[in-house]
Amino acid sequence: MAVAPIRFDPECAIELVLYVAAKLRYPTFHSVSKILYFADREHLSRYGSLLSGDSYVAMKHGPVPSVIYNLLKAAAGRRESWISPRYFEVAEKAIIVESNFRLRALRAPKTELLSASQRECLDVSLRENGRLSFIRLTAKSHDAAWKSTDENEIIDVRTIAKTLRNAKDVLAYLNG
Repeated sequence: MAVAPIRFDPECAIELVLYVAAKLRYPTFHSVSKILYFADREHLSRYGSLLSGDSYVAMKHGPVPSVIYNLLKAAAGRRESWISPRYFEVAEKAIIVESNFRLRALRAPKTELLSASQRECLDVSLRENGRLSFIRLTAKSHDAAWKSTDENEIIDVRTIAKTLRNAKDVLAYLNG
């Protein structure tokens, strides 16, 4: 029996974004998305699940958390029909998107809403990737999981798991 995925929670997701944005010198859609991707890989490796239950899409500049991307677009005021009205409510109270897709937090993250494992993996990702340039983050995120997926398609979590140092164990856990 396969392990049930974590249900996506926009309130938790926005706290993840705020946590990362607060620790980056120049937080953007791109940098936050990549920090989250590497934190999700770490969380998947250590704990067998992704931080927020989001799915990653293989986009031109690397994997992007699909629903979190919609949250960020909502914060930018993009009223696209497929974006849940709930996302606008959550995002507009937390983040402003400025020019060049730079994020400005309207408040500090509510760290008490994040688990110890989430904070731990975010901190690992921030330490390892937080100072990398756009080009280096893009190149690093163009891993085997990204390369094996067509552009604008969802990257299967098992495909991400196959890239981990403990792939065999993680895949066995995911497949239950």
